[in-house]
Amino acid sequence: METAIMSISEKNAELVSRGYTAFNAADINTLNELFHNNVSWHTPGKSPVAGNRKGKEAVFTQFGRYGGETNGSFRAVLKSVTANDDGYVVGIHRNTGERNGKKLDVDCCIVFEFKDGQVISGSEYFFDLAAWDEFWS
Repeated sequence: METAIMSISEKNAELVSRGYTAFNAADINTLNELFHNNVSWHTPGKSPVAGNRKGKEAVFTQFGRYGGETNGSFRAVLKSVTANDDGYVVGIHRNTGERNGKKLDVDCCIVFEFKDGQVISGSEYFFDLAAWDEFWS
């Protein structure tokens, strides 16, 4: 009987899938395992949530804003995950939420970079950045 051995890219893709599940469940313990202490995060645009974050505390504060400012309605529903052997994974998802009478429904992808089995950086890219900025403004 052959034992299947997961490649690094498959492991990283699995970690990203776990991360989306944990994010949507506000499972900080799992996110804490998945993210490197020195993680950096980039959110594009001109809205109050745009910018660069460095370190787990700053990144998790950003994630908390998504949930907090939408009364828990914010979701990132994973559509697909693609990984390579260079430590990068792309997660494509749909963001939805409600905030101050506004509804969000935008596709997004995040490019994750891994180091030692943990996310060391994430960069968000939005199909409709104007809609994202409008929602958070």
